Amino acid sequence: MISQSMDISVVLPAKNEEAAIGATVSGVVNFISRSALRGEVIVVDDGSSDATAQIAQQAGARVVKHNYSKGNGAAIKTGARAATGEIIVFMDADGQHNPADIPHLLAAIAQGHDLVVGARQKGSQASVGRHVANSLYNRLASWMTGHRVEDLTSGFRAARARMFREFLYMLPNGFSYPTTSTMAFFRSGYSVAYVPIHAATRIGKSHIRLIRDGLRFFLIIFKIGTLFSPLKIFAPVAFIMFAFASSWYGWTWWHEGRFTNMSALLYTGSVMVFLMGLISEQITTLMYRDRD
Repeated sequence: MISQSMDISVVLPAKNEEAAIGATVSGVVNFISRSALRGEVIVVDDGSSDATAQIAQQAGARVVKHNYSKGNGAAIKTGARAATGEIIVFMDADGQHNPADIPHLLAAIAQGHDLVVGARQKGSQASVGRHVANSLYNRLASWMTGHRVEDLTSGFRAARARMFREFLYMLPNGFSYPTTSTMAFFRSGYSVAYVPIHAATRIGKSHIRLIRDGLRFFLIIFKIGTLFSPLKIFAPVAFIMFAFASSWYGWTWWHEGRFTNMSALLYTGSVMVFLMGLISEQITTLMYRDRD
């Protein structure tokens, strides 16, 4: 059950979304009015060159504008700072997310969860390539956290505002803010839940570029690892180097009867990588300390 005492802010980052923003905002405004919740709709116009801001305002949203495009993550941070509600709901402005799913997210918040993510079900992914990439993300995050992660990159989520703002300094300005925020909540011991949703085909043209953003995928994988549990990245690398050094040492000792410089280099490298992982783990712990 959703408590009518809930005070929510729905934040929609938007850039050149004039084709979809009007219907999206209207749907959210209608939901808030029907549910009798105290709420607001905030559209963060990320340097649009079309009528996104005007249409959003006419549909009933409070518009916060960037003078130039700063990125999707930057728009999320601006919206989180401008939000007045105790619960912030983040949605895409391109028509993919259905406002009718908001009650499911809020119901999970009311049950005591701190972050609730709308997990896209089969058939909701934009392409096969993106589905494969998201599956890899989910597997990596599940291994890192020790919990099942159903959809790491979904932009449809609800969070307690106070807790979400704790991690604003960590969020990137690009498209990977869902990844970073989810891992940050897990790392801090906050409760994360998933509710199934079906995402529709977006209206208009996507701002994601397959090659450009695909290259960032590999960097983000390592960023996730070092952000959440660096030792889980460094330790396997150190073990592989140590195993290779031992194999090489055994081969050269058997055939040449000597200990080679390559074996010494690999042994030394494995120890250094492991120690770097330990240091990184300590730094990560300090990042997530309780600042209250």
